[in-house]
Amino acid sequence: MGMSWEDVVLIEKSKNSSDSTVVVTVNCPDKAGLGCDLLRIVLEFGLYVTRGDFSTDGKWCYVVLWVVQRPISLRVDWESLKKRLVSCCPSIMPAFYLDQFSSSSKSTPLYLLKVFSMDRKGLIHDVSKLLCDLELTIQRLKVMTTPDGKVFDLFFVTDSLNILHTKIGREETCDHLSVVLGECCISCEIELAGPEYECQLGISSIPESVAEKLFSCEFSVLEDASKVKEASVMVDNLLSPVHSLLQIQCRDQKGLIYDILRISKDCDIQVAYGRVSSSVNGVRSLELFIQNEDGKKILNNENQIALCSRLKEEMMQPLRVMISNRGPDTELLVANPVELSGKGRPRVVYDVTFALKTLGICIFSAEIGRHSTLDREWEVYRFLLVENRKFPLTSKQAKQDIINKVRRTLMGW
Repeated sequence: MGMSWEDVVLIEKSKNSSDSTVVVTVNCPDKAGLGCDLLRIVLEFGLYVTRGDFSTDGKWCYVVLWVVQRPISLRVDWESLKKRLVSCCPSIMPAFYLDQFSSSSKSTPLYLLKVFSMDRKGLIHDVSKLLCDLELTIQRLKVMTTPDGKVFDLFFVTDSLNILHTKIGREETCDHLSVVLGECCISCEIELAGPEYECQLGISSIPESVAEKLFSCEFSVLEDASKVKEASVMVDNLLSPVHSLLQIQCRDQKGLIYDILRISKDCDIQVAYGRVSSSVNGVRSLELFIQNEDGKKILNNENQIALCSRLKEEMMQPLRVMISNRGPDTELLVANPVELSGKGRPRVVYDVTFALKTLGICIFSAEIGRHSTLDREWEVYRFLLVENRKFPLTSKQAKQDIINKVRRTLMGW
């Protein structure tokens, strides 16, 4: 008996008006890294997972996530979320539905959004917020402020809703941006990204001393080390005859489950069953029954140590935030590991610009690029900051306050 596509992803809101929890259920054929792909979409929509269950027999999987909007004011298009989740599930849908999502299996077109406007506080955040609402994912960014107080922004985006391929879709998107920017907007246009995109793939070279600190395994700029609970990762091979039990406990934070499943995907670790418990006193616990790529337990001691070390490092510091001097200017740098598939972390521009807007700090220029170290690739966000009376950028304490605010916003603390 066939299965309707309607049953692949179910989204159920609580009947209790005081309960904001929404239950998302995914029931479909399994594939390598499916959990990571699902959690990435959930993170893109700005949702927080309060708890979750994962199970698979290697052919079919069943995933249940309890999610809430965070912040509560966040606008979530639940029907769009459902379509996005369905689109990354292995195919069991009838032909008419497959046609609707046939583009998802093809290379995603890249569009160039050009925005020319007068400068003002929070402009980059307001644009990035609208792009998130329209499900346009920022892949690269180049922001330049001219001497006469104007800003020229280049946003290289992918289109999850598949609306930018039409002239009407591009015009409507520009209209939305014009409303958001108001009288500041001078011009706005969208086109398929051409050869100029190649110029944006790189990033202006990071000084060796800065790169060494930013990507170091010992990197640490935690606001208060006493508040950060040490991550605990252990492998138990006694409980199950065919699976290794991975027990994880660490401070709760935004994207935690995505980060864990991302590392598992990149390390070819198969999760047969997993349970994510609710946060207790700010601490989250996970139990994952796992196998290696050969479908066997992880018995090699060196492999166990390597996996635990990688998980601990990226759970403690999934994002790096620091401030350095770029000539006479002050530069904020944010870096996060890139999936082996080439995808960067969702909503970083949104969170960083929100933090800076909250502090009343303007951005003179910004760019996104990639940086490779010996063991991984990083996505690096660079923001040149404008001097602020409240936060004089020459003050050591002000710099630390900026780092703390940006980091807490990124981590959801």
